[in-house]
Amino acid sequence: MTESSFSQWRPHPWHGLDIGRDPPVNVNAYIEITPFDLIKYEVDKNSGYLRVDRPQRTSSQPPALYGFIPRTYCGERTAALCPGALRGDGDPLDICVISERPIARSEVIVPARVVGGIQLLDRGEADDKIVAVLEGDYVWSHVTDLAALPTILVERLEHYFSTYKLIPGADLQITVQSVYGLYQATRVIEAAMADYREL
Repeated sequence: MTESSFSQWRPHPWHGLDIGRDPPVNVNAYIEITPFDLIKYEVDKNSGYLRVDRPQRTSSQPPALYGFIPRTYCGERTAALCPGALRGDGDPLDICVISERPIARSEVIVPARVVGGIQLLDRGEADDKIVAVLEGDYVWSHVTDLAALPTILVERLEHYFSTYKLIPGADLQITVQSVYGLYQATRVIEAAMADYREL
């Protein structure tokens, strides 16, 4: 084994993992939350370990694997693609990965093929959610654009992200601006890659 073929120390999932074999279409997703989680986990930006962000307030559970694309950053270029955004959210680009077989573990790297995305505006910040399918999935691997997914799956994603920060009695701070296909998703990923390189 050569010295460059493995990491002596655990790489930081945001900065130390590879973005994927052929971005912006074939990317790696680092999974923070599974559809079985009732707690919102988020990678700690300093250590790279998962930390508890908050318990989910409602009964809504994430309808797909949820994490981020390594070596991306939602900054100025990403915000420019989201009408009404004052800035990007300052995090890596979020991704949801659809898999026919349940994956119950987080902190795993999932090879994914991008098919589209959901454009969110969260308190003036661009907060896109890229949608992808698990590479080699026996049910979903034929899907190449969001329009080919069942409408109910997309509706569940939209509902989750429009309500996952909902506080009863408070004004809703998040709006789903649009749902888009592969072309726009690749533009968002390329912008987030460029924002990361600048960062």
